[in-house]
Amino acid sequence: MKSKDLVSLIILLSFTSCSVLHKNLTNLNKTKWIHGTGDCKNNIDPPIQIVQLNYNTWVLRQNKCINYEAPFLFLFLGNKKALLMDTGATEDENKFPLYATVRKIIDNWEKKSGIKVSLVVAHTHAHSDHTAADGQFKNKENTTVAGLTVEEVTSFFKIENWPLKNSTIDLGDRILEIIPIPGHQDASVAVYDYETKILLSGDSFYPGRLYIHDWLSFKLSIERLTEFTTNHTISYLLGNHIEMTNQPGKDYPTGTTFQPFEHILPLKVRDLKELNKALIKIGDKPQYEVHHSFIIYPK
Repeated sequence: MKSKDLVSLIILLSFTSCSVLHKNLTNLNKTKWIHGTGDCKNNIDPPIQIVQLNYNTWVLRQNKCINYEAPFLFLFLGNKKALLMDTGATEDENKFPLYATVRKIIDNWEKKSGIKVSLVVAHTHAHSDHTAADGQFKNKENTTVAGLTVEEVTSFFKIENWPLKNSTIDLGDRILEIIPIPGHQDASVAVYDYETKILLSGDSFYPGRLYIHDWLSFKLSIERLTEFTTNHTISYLLGNHIEMTNQPGKDYPTGTTFQPFEHILPLKVRDLKELNKALIKIGDKPQYEVHHSFIIYPK
């Protein structure tokens, strides 16, 4: 199958897989994600699953048989700009046609809305399973790819006094708040969309193993993120992976390419509060601890 035909098939499958109303969000608590196959040689899932949350918001998931990390990516459209958060775990556009897929989504939206937008590509953090396909977007027309270091992220989003101050990005009648949350990785950020009330928490908080590289920074970040949720309405709290099963406290081993009994993607604010309380109780000495929907995992 040619790459162009493959992208068209991906788009067709995505738009027929769920019913979306104009201002109502798709129920991600009931969404069935592609979750790999016992024998990846026989995997017939598309390389990218696309779920449309509303008329201008999408969640994408990479096929686990292309890369076991199967990261989630998020696309927000405003009246002037589109923002793609993360580019997945695979560089090869033949295996993982991310640019072509995102471009097709935007093209379809532009035709329906009559609005032309530029594309901004940014990242929840700098790890390679979320930045691998950056090259597909670089040097493309009307497209900007943000850098990966703390200095580059701070400059791009105009963040003052990192990591204690937030900043915003305006996509055109759509404001998103950028919240520094170092600890998992130095340049980690969370993203809050004021339109859909979605909060992206990257690899800092998701149903899986919360790898912590800087314990004290992580504690402070989770405290700040928890405080943010007390002052803002949250529709979905979305991380970048699913590693937990639907059995409390049980995760899939690293490298798993078949996860038929996954935890749902969204976590709840009460889960974040549970993490914050656990980190406070543990104190300043890193400690491994298993919870129902996540695992505290110092590195």
